[in-house]
Amino acid sequence: MDTFQYLYNQLKERPGYLSIQLSMQEPKVILITPPFTQLNTPYPATAYLKGFLNTKGLSSLQWDLSIELALKIFCRDGLTRVFEFIENIGDPGFEKVDVYQNRYRYIDQIDAVISFLQSKNPSFAYRIVRGDYFELADLNLDENDLNVSFGYMGLQDKAKYISSALIAKLSRYITDNLDPHFGLSRYAESLSSCVHSMDDLYSTLLDERGLIDTLIEELLDQKTEVLKTSTLVAITVPFPGNLYSALRCAQYIKLRFPSVKLALGGGYVNTELRSLSDKRIFEFVDFISFDAGETALLQIINYMEGSIPVELLKRTMICDSQGVRWIDGSLYRDVNAEEAGTPDYSDLRIHDYISVLEVVNPMHSLWSDGYWNKLTMANGCYWKKCTFCDVSLPYISDYMPHHATLLCDRVEKLIQDNSRSGFHFVDEAAPPALMKRFSEEILSRNIQISWWTNIRFEKSFNYELCELLRASGCIAVTGGLEVASDRLLKLINKGVSVVQVARVMDAFAASGIMVHAYLMYGFPTQTEQETVDSLEMVRQMFELGILQSAHWHRFALTVHSPVACEPKKYKILLSTDSSSNFANNELEYMEPHGIDHSRYGDGLRKSLYNFMHGSGIDFDLQAWFDFNIPRTSISPDFIANAIETEP
Repeated sequence: MDTFQYLYNQLKERPGYLSIQLSMQEPKVILITPPFTQLNTPYPATAYLKGFLNTKGLSSLQWDLSIELALKIFCRDGLTRVFEFIENIGDPGFEKVDVYQNRYRYIDQIDAVISFLQSKNPSFAYRIVRGDYFELADLNLDENDLNVSFGYMGLQDKAKYISSALIAKLSRYITDNLDPHFGLSRYAESLSSCVHSMDDLYSTLLDERGLIDTLIEELLDQKTEVLKTSTLVAITVPFPGNLYSALRCAQYIKLRFPSVKLALGGGYVNTELRSLSDKRIFEFVDFISFDAGETALLQIINYMEGSIPVELLKRTMICDSQGVRWIDGSLYRDVNAEEAGTPDYSDLRIHDYISVLEVVNPMHSLWSDGYWNKLTMANGCYWKKCTFCDVSLPYISDYMPHHATLLCDRVEKLIQDNSRSGFHFVDEAAPPALMKRFSEEILSRNIQISWWTNIRFEKSFNYELCELLRASGCIAVTGGLEVASDRLLKLINKGVSVVQVARVMDAFAASGIMVHAYLMYGFPTQTEQETVDSLEMVRQMFELGILQSAHWHRFALTVHSPVACEPKKYKILLSTDSSSNFANNELEYMEPHGIDHSRYGDGLRKSLYNFMHGSGIDFDLQAWFDFNIPRTSISPDFIANAIETEP
C-alpha cells in the first residue's frame, strides 16, 4: 500500500481513535523476560502486553526465563554441573573451600530446599530449623540471633531465612568461581550500567560461552517447536542487569531461527538507549521500541504483516541502509487503561516462584518474599516536578489515572485466574484520592486482599484515610523522603517538608501500615552537616516506630532531569566528555565546592541496616563512621515534637 494512501485512510478515522485491524494471517508473538529479575513473582511487562494483545484477538506466549534459569541452576543436576564445570577449568574454588568440600551435601539437599521455598513442602521447615541439612555456622548464622528474630514459633520464616542464606552462599560461590557477572537480581549489570560504549558488552557476547550462557541456550532449545512457528519475539529489558541476557537470548534465536524478528523494549531501553547510534546492537535485534509498548508492538506486527509501511511504526528504532533511524510516524495514540486489557499471567509457572527472606525485616522482605500480582493505579506521576527525576520522559510525564471500578474488576479477575490475593501496585506515585476510591470499592465488594504501593507523603494521608486504607487490606507503603532537609527538599521541589513526612508516617503507623522510605545522599550543594542531620532525622523516625524500612542511594544525575537541564542552578559542572553512541542516561559531573559524598555511603548503609533490625538506634552517629563527622544540629526530640503538635 502506498504510504500517502495509508495516511489518508488513517486520517479519515476519528482523530486519535485506535482501531488497528490485521489484514493477513495472525502472527504468533512470544514475550520474554530475560534473566534475572525477581524470583518470587513475575515482572509484569509481558503480562501487560499479553493482556493487551488478547483484546485484539492476537495469540501470544510469554516466558519468564528468569525463574526458569534459576530453577535450572539450583537443582541436583544444575549444581552438579556447576561444580563439575569449576573442576574442569582447574579451580574448584578453594577460597570457598567449605562450599567445595560440602558440594555433595548441597547437591543432595537443593531440590528439597527449593521445594520448600516454593511453599510446596512446608513441613520441611522442621528439619531445616533442626539442622538436619546444613549447619548454621556454615551459613554464618547464629542460633541466638535467629531466636531473637523469629522466636520459637516463627518456624516457617526461620526456615525460609536459613534456606535463603544457603541460596545466597551458593550464588556468591558461582560469582567468585564461575561467572563474575552472575547475580540473581542484577545479572551482568556491570556490562550495561552507566556505560557509554557497547564495546565490552559486544566482546563478551562474541566470547566463548560459559556455563550460564549454555543453560540459557538449553532453555531456548526446549522451546524449539514454538520458536520455529513464531514470527516475532519481543524481549523486555527492565534493568541494566537484564541487557546481557536479553541479547544472549536474541543472539541464539537469530542464529537458530533467522526468519524470526526480534524486538527490544522495557525500562532500561526507555531511559538509556534514547540517543543510540551504535549499529552493532541491531546484529541481535530488528526493532527497539520505546515507552508504552502496546501500540508500538501492534504497529510492528502490522508492519511485519505488510499492512503498513515502515514509516508508520510508533516510537521505534530500526537500522537499514540509511543507518540507525528513529521512526514515529504512526497516527495512533497510546491506549488508555480501559483499552489495555487485564494483565494475563496464564503462561507463567505461577507455582514455581521462590520466596526468599534475605533481611529480617517484615517491610523490607516484601520485595523478595511472597507472590504479588502487579498492577498500577495510574500511569505516570501526578506530581512530576522532582528535579532529580526523569520528568521529561513519558513514563513520568504522561499521567493517566485508572477508574477504581476498573481496578477492582482486574483485581477480581486476577484472583480468579491464579488464586493469589496479594497485590503490589507499582505506581510512580499512587494518587491519594484514587487510593480512597479504590479502598471504598474494595470494601463495597467485600474483596479480601493484601496490597501495597508507592506514594508521595501528601498531607492528605491523615489518620482517617489511613484507617480506610487499612480496612481495605493495605499493609504497606513506600515513598521518597529523599534528603531529610527542608532546604534540600525545596531545592528538589519535592513538595513536602520533613515535619509533614513525619506526620504522614505517624498516621500510617497508627493504622498498622508499614512504611519504607527511599533516601538520597550526595545531592548537589548538600553539605556534610545536612548529611549527618538527615541521618539523625531518619534515626528518630525508626526510634519512634513510624518508619520500618529504608534504603540509601547515591544521587545520580540523569540526562532527562531538570538538574541536568539547569546545572548552574545546582552549582555543578557537566563533564565535557559526554559523547556516547550507546547508553546515555547517567551523566558525569563535578561539584567544585562540594564534599566527597562517597565516603559517607558505608556508614549510612551500616547504620540503616542496624536500625531496620532494631539495634544501634541509641548509638552516637559518630559510631557508624571511621572518620570524624559533624555533630548533628537536630534536637533529639525534633520528630516527636512534630508529631505531637500536629493539628
